[in-house]
Amino acid sequence: MEERESRGRNLLEGGIRLSKRTDAITPVGHKPIVERVAIATGRLSMSSKSKTAILSKQVKKGDVLEASTIAAIQGAKDTPRAIPHCHPIPLESCAVEWNWEENDLICTVTVSAHWKTGVEMEALNSVSIGLLCVLDMIKSLEKDAFGQYPNTEIHGIRVIKKKKANGHV
Repeated sequence: MEERESRGRNLLEGGIRLSKRTDAITPVGHKPIVERVAIATGRLSMSSKSKTAILSKQVKKGDVLEASTIAAIQGAKDTPRAIPHCHPIPLESCAVEWNWEENDLICTVTVSAHWKTGVEMEALNSVSIGLLCVLDMIKSLEKDAFGQYPNTEIHGIRVIKKKKANGHV
């Protein structure tokens, strides 16, 4: 009985061990501070109705690109709060660019810092949050008769470039 109780104290329901050690945030104290840049992109496919409403500034919730740019900037700054293993990085810049390709709104974000670790997660989080803000603002226009979003999709989120000051990636 004693062995069973002892074993039980180190396990959660389902047999998950509590005594596992993990370096939850990778040590970077030994690394030099260098310039870091990351560029990420992604897109939101939407209806022509939503595109027209965005371009003519007729979306009920306000100026979609203005609000979504602010959301993207905030997304870059808040990355370590959303992704627990990310280091808080003193960002120096965040540039948000919006382009259209037919009914796809493309968000591209460039983030930079002089720090010990890369900024690609900040760029990816920024694109994601920017596109989610767009979707939130146009979702009433995107719903079909059943309240679903059959033709609305966030996709293609990826890092398109990253660099360090010494030229290595």
